[in-house]
Amino acid sequence: MNQAGVDINGLGLCADKPAGRIEVEIFSTCPESSRVAPELYRRQLIDVARWSDAAGCRGILVYSDNSLLDPWLLSQIIIENTNALCPLVAVQPIYMHPFTVAKIVASFAQLYGRRIYLNMIAGGFKNDLSALNDSTPHDERYDRLVEYTVIIKRLLSGETVSFEGKFYRVDKLKLSPPLPPALFPGIFISGSSEAGMAAARAIGCTAIKYPRPTCEEESVLACGIDCGIRVGVIARAREDDAWAFAHNEFPEDRKGQLTRQLATKVSDSLWHRQLAELDKVSERTPYWLVPFENYKTMCPYLVGSYDTVGAEIARYLASGYTTFILDIPRGAEELNHSRIAFDRALRPVA
Repeated sequence: MNQAGVDINGLGLCADKPAGRIEVEIFSTCPESSRVAPELYRRQLIDVARWSDAAGCRGILVYSDNSLLDPWLLSQIIIENTNALCPLVAVQPIYMHPFTVAKIVASFAQLYGRRIYLNMIAGGFKNDLSALNDSTPHDERYDRLVEYTVIIKRLLSGETVSFEGKFYRVDKLKLSPPLPPALFPGIFISGSSEAGMAAARAIGCTAIKYPRPTCEEESVLACGIDCGIRVGVIARAREDDAWAFAHNEFPEDRKGQLTRQLATKVSDSLWHRQLAELDKVSERTPYWLVPFENYKTMCPYLVGSYDTVGAEIARYLASGYTTFILDIPRGAEELNHSRIAFDRALRPVA
């Protein structure tokens, strides 16, 4: 416990304030298999997982779409090569039945004693959905996701489930082996659209957004559910060093810009359009969209000195966001730099 009253355990950060205890959950992200040579990918996945584990991250996001390796197999590799890191597995209803998801979560619990987090996704790339013969409209995909997740939650809670909805029907379905209550999964869902927020409330899970600049963000303190953001962090002791690293890692790329424009056209995800339509901000504001605009990543970045980035994180915290999913770390040291920025962010909160 430091003098500001902030208890820091790696990136698992919490702080006491008059209104109660704030617990900030930090997740990293594993590399995408489609962007790494096949013979190198397993090694890179293990490296990133170990960096995240050593830094004290609560978990690590594992992507899922038609072009990527199976997220459950990747999660097993992550668990077998880390001490406490929890896979945050992207789960798309069209890929498997809800019973299968519950069975895998319970199996991981029994085999490894490790908690799994679930990132419930409705699916936003129309080409992927069309290839799977799924023409369900955007908002109805969230209705389907609610039914899907409710069945998973009830199975994992030990119920014998009978359920009849628009999309799913099960009769006296029981999960075996049962899941220990302490390993019940954390559940996230995209909250960028009204349909996503409504689904988060119906399920009772954490809504994750791709944030706007803090000056444009509205408070989520009164929304009645936990909320978080997906964002990259590049922080250094000196402002110039942070920006030099940022420009070196994410140079402008005309081919990437064209790919981003195409990806926006074939996606019906609201967050994708929202980020694409944001006005360009001046160069030295901490909110930086160049990596997103050049199709190098899927989220905005916060760039600057520890104090500058920490102040931005503190503003998101003040708006009610307590879960942060960081972008794929560029190295172990990047997570240490992020830790310092979060430390600075929590000092005024405490």
